[in-house]
Amino acid sequence: MTEYFEVHERDGAARLAELRLADPVTTPAVVDDHLADAGSLWPTERDVPEGDESVLTVLPHRGLPGGTPEEVAEAFAVDYPDVDYPSAAVVSTETADDDSADAYVLSEAAGVVGHAEAFVEAVIETREAIPDDTALMLSGVATPRNVATLVYAGVDLVDRDRAVVRGTQGRYLTTDDAYFLEDLDELPCSCPACRQPREEFDRQDCVDHNVNALEAELARVRRRIRDGRLRDYVEGQARQDQWLTATMRRLDQQYAYLERHTPIYRREELTAATEDTMRRVEIQRFAQRVTERYRPRFDEQPLVIVPCSARKPYSDSQSHEQYHRAVQFRGHMASMTSPIGVVPQELELTYPAQHYDSVVTGRWSANEIEFVADVLERYLDGTDYPEVIVHVPGEGYREICERVEERLDRSFTYTVEDHPTTADSLANLAGALEGYPKYRKRERQHNTLRAVADYQFGAGAGDEIFGDTLTAEGTYPQLRAHGERTDGGQGEQLAALTQQYGVLGLTIAGARRWVDSDVSVKRVAIDDFVPHGSVLAPGVVEADDEIRVGDEVVIEGPSAFGVGRATMPGPAMDEATRGIACQVRHVEEQ
Repeated sequence: MTEYFEVHERDGAARLAELRLADPVTTPAVVDDHLADAGSLWPTERDVPEGDESVLTVLPHRGLPGGTPEEVAEAFAVDYPDVDYPSAAVVSTETADDDSADAYVLSEAAGVVGHAEAFVEAVIETREAIPDDTALMLSGVATPRNVATLVYAGVDLVDRDRAVVRGTQGRYLTTDDAYFLEDLDELPCSCPACRQPREEFDRQDCVDHNVNALEAELARVRRRIRDGRLRDYVEGQARQDQWLTATMRRLDQQYAYLERHTPIYRREELTAATEDTMRRVEIQRFAQRVTERYRPRFDEQPLVIVPCSARKPYSDSQSHEQYHRAVQFRGHMASMTSPIGVVPQELELTYPAQHYDSVVTGRWSANEIEFVADVLERYLDGTDYPEVIVHVPGEGYREICERVEERLDRSFTYTVEDHPTTADSLANLAGALEGYPKYRKRERQHNTLRAVADYQFGAGAGDEIFGDTLTAEGTYPQLRAHGERTDGGQGEQLAALTQQYGVLGLTIAGARRWVDSDVSVKRVAIDDFVPHGSVLAPGVVEADDEIRVGDEVVIEGPSAFGVGRATMPGPAMDEATRGIACQVRHVEEQ
């Protein structure tokens, strides 16, 4: 049981946590001042130290270099004792396991840092082998330039060794480079070590500066994790070194690892500043759900493809108001945008569709065109729209549509002359929809609630959970889903649409319909108690592996049935011994 490490916040694989020593340490952090190494077993046998809660004790160990054959690693693996003080075990990717420690030191770190493929494989293999609520430490590798990427990959603890060694060698480290001290005419830093004339600054001062710079960068990283913005920072920071860029892209290729740790939605805006943004889990997940879970329900109307807008949600923008006046609910509108792809009008609130801001240059890159074209093709494949009307400007948008038109062997109707909001273009759009029937407000509201359910819970969920008797209450975007009206009054409330994130919050009645449906249910089984407010990890008996932070979950136990929101991924709920597993919205004693 892990007693001395507790995760408080998550931002992808990165975590803000507490190393629960006598004087607690907020991680990710430099841990030298809080570490006691009991020594290596290679030169001699060593007794297990007494230890105490003031330090993290690295138990007697045998470090193995990367590439050690598995049979050799197993032959020399250490059988770590279960101690009653904060402890760390030294492991390799071959020997990593649950050794009842609070932290794990990766022995081959120095050999893999600098090699993107090897580093990503080593971190992922180790993280997946050790319990979720334990710290991963890399020794002898951290610098101000690389530590943000180390943390983004899943590293919690580092030491000063590399920063110190570089300083004694006369290398002045910053977040973007490593300078030879003799090449610096002035000191580009204002830390305590640098507040002196350049000619008096020596190598010991350089050591002090490097350590200060490393700790300052970790403070910046912790702030980014709190804000849910570490990926935005890493996209820029990784540009300072080729292997960091390669590492970030290698991690993006490990979709399953990152997706498991990435929340369903975030508070903060997603910044689309580079083409690497298209490979982010949030973008890929949205595109996947739109093309695999979502089903358009406007069967008699054509699809009207329009450009995105700077203002979110799109329907609040002046340009989209003009499109709506021309369409008059005779067509199903979907916005096309980079880096999101395709956003059906029912999902314009759903994260990240109203939570991103992109760099606008007026030109689409080849990668953007290909990505959005692929999403549009997958979206249209298998749909039954009687017609596809394209109301987009020429820059990039038109090329995307023409590419998809050719791939699907379908003819699109183009309505824009010069610009989408000119009078002639809007008249063309209105004219292209002549003869198509309008869909009613009730139909729009119902389709929105069902579409969000499909996106959130799985294909067909909107029909399975709400059935044929759905009634919508409230005004968009504050919609509530109710069951069949009874005695002239409102039916039982099943769910409410959350305007901030565009997801549904279920009631007890809605949760029971979810459980009774054929749609996969995300369950958290708990012990025999009735939770109020939250469920702590020790109270979880079992949780579905597919649960992600922010997911709607059903909470079931011998004495309770409830519904709420996950604050840990499912696997972490199973493994964690501390922390809040999920927040409870509604609960019934049974």
